[in-house]
Amino acid sequence: MRSRWGHSVKTRFAYSLIALALAQHQSAFAAETVLDKEAPQQTLSTSSPVPSPASTQSAADGEIKLAAPERIAVHGRAMQMYVDKETTVGTKTAINVMELPQSVQVLTEQLIVDQAARNITDLYRSIAGVSEFSYSGVTFRGFRDDANVFYDGVRGDPYSGFSVPQLFNVQRVEVLKGPASALYGGGEPGGMINYVTKKPTFVESKELTLSTGSEDMMGGSLDFTGGLTQNLAYRFGAYYQQEDSFRNNADSQNAEVAGGLLYEISDDTKLTTTFDIIKQDLGGNRLRGVPVDDAGNFLVAPSYNANEKSDFQKMDALVLQSILDHQFTDNFSVKTQIRYLNNDSTQQYHESRGWATLDANKKPIMGDGTIKREYRVQARANDEISLTNDFVYAFDALGFEHEFLFGGDYHYVETEYQYKLATDKDGVGNLNIFDLNYGETNPNSYNLKDKNTDGTRANRYGIYVQEHLHFNEQWSLIAGLRFSQFDDYDKNTGFSFSDNAITPRAGLNYRPIDSMSFYLNYSESFNPASLTNQAEDIGDGFLDPETGNQIELGMKNEWLDGQFMTTLAVYRIEKQNVAQANPLDTGDDDGIPALLNLGEVHSQGLEWTLVGDLTDNLTVTANYAYNETEVVKGVTNDSLTNTFDSKHFANAPRHQAGIWTRYDINALDSAIAFGMDYVGEQFSLDGQTVKPHTIFDMSWTTQWDQTQVRLNLKNIFDKEYAVSGFSERNGHFPGEPRNITLELSHKF
Repeated sequence: MRSRWGHSVKTRFAYSLIALALAQHQSAFAAETVLDKEAPQQTLSTSSPVPSPASTQSAADGEIKLAAPERIAVHGRAMQMYVDKETTVGTKTAINVMELPQSVQVLTEQLIVDQAARNITDLYRSIAGVSEFSYSGVTFRGFRDDANVFYDGVRGDPYSGFSVPQLFNVQRVEVLKGPASALYGGGEPGGMINYVTKKPTFVESKELTLSTGSEDMMGGSLDFTGGLTQNLAYRFGAYYQQEDSFRNNADSQNAEVAGGLLYEISDDTKLTTTFDIIKQDLGGNRLRGVPVDDAGNFLVAPSYNANEKSDFQKMDALVLQSILDHQFTDNFSVKTQIRYLNNDSTQQYHESRGWATLDANKKPIMGDGTIKREYRVQARANDEISLTNDFVYAFDALGFEHEFLFGGDYHYVETEYQYKLATDKDGVGNLNIFDLNYGETNPNSYNLKDKNTDGTRANRYGIYVQEHLHFNEQWSLIAGLRFSQFDDYDKNTGFSFSDNAITPRAGLNYRPIDSMSFYLNYSESFNPASLTNQAEDIGDGFLDPETGNQIELGMKNEWLDGQFMTTLAVYRIEKQNVAQANPLDTGDDDGIPALLNLGEVHSQGLEWTLVGDLTDNLTVTANYAYNETEVVKGVTNDSLTNTFDSKHFANAPRHQAGIWTRYDINALDSAIAFGMDYVGEQFSLDGQTVKPHTIFDMSWTTQWDQTQVRLNLKNIFDKEYAVSGFSERNGHFPGEPRNITLELSHKF
């Protein structure tokens, strides 16, 4: 489906801005190099000018003239390959993780490569307090979160909807725990995920990768970066992969082309422009779960799928981004970022409506295993623009060091949505889960009914300030405040509503020695009611935004001269004004609101992470999380989103643990790695048990000159398990059986 508005004014504006920024400046010399003779085993990625032997001296005036700088790249084992001690996700400014008074995890590119992670679900094992809910949605410190996703620090997720984010164009993944509204606006209080995309660089690199594996998987990618001129660098990458699925009637094709230019306009100014073109074709989707009994046992093989072979989900996305960095003085800088996104997706799929057999009371029972199905045809289109301006000023005053951030952002989203539905009464054939009878029903003969055709426009504005105050070498404070404005409009009905909020945040950090820090953090969240819920309630009332607050206490340590780090955090989150159904409502315009802001939920827990090099050859990332989430206030226990009783939230395990450890065998130019992922007992939205599971993985990597071979084995013991639960009629989402992936990479 193509967006009805085609290339809108905003689309043309995004193209024009990027083109204009590239054209309006004169070129100036800027250069980088990569060199460290003291650490020949390290892979380095910084650069600076190096005089060439071709330097000459004029005999007439004694002036020394240097030839064009030579860029030298040194490649080898990357020490601390899983550790990135600097991040911007918690402050929007570069900060050492030890100084950030909040829990944060950074998943590096090397970890992504070692785990053969192709999409974000492959990495959840490495994130304390995060588990899979459905598709790309997660449970984050007990709360379901599908939308708190950022790219390079701004909104604009090309996989929004029901697609799972792929990692080909991702440099690293940053995970901020707890409310992020003080900087990033509305969202759930559990946390946020930020994908840092790959950018152009002057470091020359050309890599070709070929892959194959289980389920007839095959694919390949190429990634080129380097300098075009003294002040212009590029990146170009392309990726394709296809494979069948362990689920019936399902397969996938993913293709992506990405790249960009880095233009060093002057010593103080640089412009980075990128593009990303994504195509995804998933056959036999949208995938639901496998039926289970109340104890969580699969009733049929995990390969079961309610979809027919002709079902599909297709997605096309285009992303354009431009980042302008300018240094006014040594202490004053600005970063301006614009991101444009167009996303079109179509879905046609069968879904269970429950058992076809009824008992004496006309309630569905399993009977002979026949289910009724419905058929959905859905089309979505998103047109988005994000614009962010951040000013940073560092100064000394009153004997203290200050770093002051002032910024603002704007996010515009325009959507379209079309939905048609057919049920068994409209010609959709039943399916027997024990004796699968695929192919006996024909979607072309269904009597499809229009259910919803609409579109929305949403405007999000924000202004925020933040002060990073250093009292002395041991004590520092980060405090901030954001004002957010939300304006939503339904293009079909003309209904609109506006809302706003002020969300503060403060964190105190104490670092008694360089290798240890303690922190105390308080932060708040804000999430406006959806346009659909507001429209449903507006005749009889008005829904306030959901609000949340968190108190977090933590300790961070560096060990063995910084070779590895640990973080221990305890937290308590209170979420108020949760919207829920009003049991007293009798219908529209009865003066009684259909929904009420009466729900309150508490989430509390503990998280521990370890990441780094335990020895020169042994690298580890490990984590453990404990969480308890409970409804403490509500009209009825089962009317809150994501819960079925007052004691349990769906897909919110009490215990989680993960570990991945790599050992380098230098004599063989190889490395072997083992991983474990444990998720404790969970419950589905209808209260069915999701059994705990423990999965083991391993990999082998070996190197010959510039060629590397990686062999990954996932789910070594071929365990049958459910990743998470959904509903009784749709069952649990099954985990992937044993899977082998072989990759061959060559750098030239």
